[in-house]
Amino acid sequence: MSLNILAVDDSRTMRDMIRLALQPAGFTVHTADDGLHGIEVLDGIAPDAIITDINMPRMDGFGFIDAVRGQDAHRATPILVLTTEAAPDLKARARDAGATGWIVKPFDPAKLIKALQMVAG
Repeated sequence: MSLNILAVDDSRTMRDMIRLALQPAGFTVHTADDGLHGIEVLDGIAPDAIITDINMPRMDGFGFIDAVRGQDAHRATPILVLTTEAAPDLKARARDAGATGWIVKPFDPAKLIKALQMVAG
């Protein structure tokens, strides 16, 4: 299954880890280094799913999710939050903003692939 994924994270290492986990499974991975950049990248692609961090400069993950959900073309695009945060109130806030799921870093590549296939397949 070839899926088109947008990964938004301010850590270059994390973006590289996501790409290294997903590309061998046949995914096409587009990356952005914060929420504002993510909105710019989103303009030129039609992702099957989006992965976003929460804590980022310029626009955090909550703002990014709100901005994505505000676009008609991406209202139903699955969004997985990939973060070091595990607090229930943050999970609830992400869900309320429109996030589809929550994965805590460090992530298991096989679980990330499976989660993406489940939400976008």
